[in-house]
Amino acid sequence: MIIGVPKEIKDHEYRVSVTPEGVRTLRQAGHEVMVEPSAGAGSGYSDGEYRQAGAMIASSKEELFRRAALIVKVKEPQPSECPLFRPGQVLFTYLHLASLPELTKALLEAKITAIAYETVEAKDGTLPMLKPMSEIAGRMSVQIGARYLEKTQGGRGVLLGGVPGVAPAQVVVLGAGVVGSAATRIAVGMGAQVTVINLDVERLRYLDDQYQGRIVTRASTHAAIEETVLAADLVIGAVLVPGARAPKLVSRELVAKMKPGSVIVDVAVDQGGCVETTRPTTHSDPVYILDGVLHYCVANMPGIVPRTATDALTNATLPYLLKLASVGVDAAVRADAGLAKGVNLLQGKVTCRGVAEAHGLRLDPLM
Repeated sequence: MIIGVPKEIKDHEYRVSVTPEGVRTLRQAGHEVMVEPSAGAGSGYSDGEYRQAGAMIASSKEELFRRAALIVKVKEPQPSECPLFRPGQVLFTYLHLASLPELTKALLEAKITAIAYETVEAKDGTLPMLKPMSEIAGRMSVQIGARYLEKTQGGRGVLLGGVPGVAPAQVVVLGAGVVGSAATRIAVGMGAQVTVINLDVERLRYLDDQYQGRIVTRASTHAAIEETVLAADLVIGAVLVPGARAPKLVSRELVAKMKPGSVIVDVAVDQGGCVETTRPTTHSDPVYILDGVLHYCVANMPGIVPRTATDALTNATLPYLLKLASVGVDAAVRADAGLAKGVNLLQGKVTCRGVAEAHGLRLDPLM
């Protein structure tokens, strides 16, 4: 099978889907790999390194899409890439289709099989390919929030950790999964006063034991969210419903009552965001102010730490990529129910419940 590795073209997206070492592994398994010129440059990998690993360097993106049976990306296809797909082709990438109706329509019309990293499940129910990027985004969310709290960035002028005699900033983390846990770790390390809100009280119990009184945990209720968000200097949106749109936990009315100059970093923006005032932004234009509150809602946060992110992503995706390339989609998903959950679209049909419900489309489940 020919596996295609295109250059990512989303704004400030410097990751690449497969490292040269990953290419070497695929070649040893008997597969051909075609890489678009300079696809790895943003992550510090040259075309020469890919050639040494056994990859072919395509003459163009068009040639790569024309020849490859399986396209492996980092982020969802951009509008200029959608016409390059052909029926029967396989796409393996982060998709987040529940928040992208136009892309869903385009890929359905292309009649490809689209497998989303973020809905593939391991045997223990975790999300193995979402986890490393969620860890990165969660850690980044606090350092980004701390920067935008600076007065020169439009924030309140609050130092996250405070100083002796002056209280530290109040950080509220909505969600205690991988993103929320990573954000909590960094916020505590920077000396902030941290409150974590989550539906699962057992998860809160675990974090409470881990931090030994250094954080406050609250069960997710409207009253708890309102009380903590109004007191917050920084709110981290870290809610995930796999394959579906994120629930709106913070209303527009509540945002309007927040402290002027406070900051919201909505990591859930990929799935529509968990704050009602969230809209996707880019690394070129990352923030906007609404009702005096700074919103940072970049949908590809790990793209600006590409060396770390690319290496972590390849570690997670390569075992699945080898399965897909070696036996094909049909046999791979029959043998692995968790991989089957990653199939969002199958040659013109919607196979993921979250995507179907988000867009009012017919669901044709694989099993």
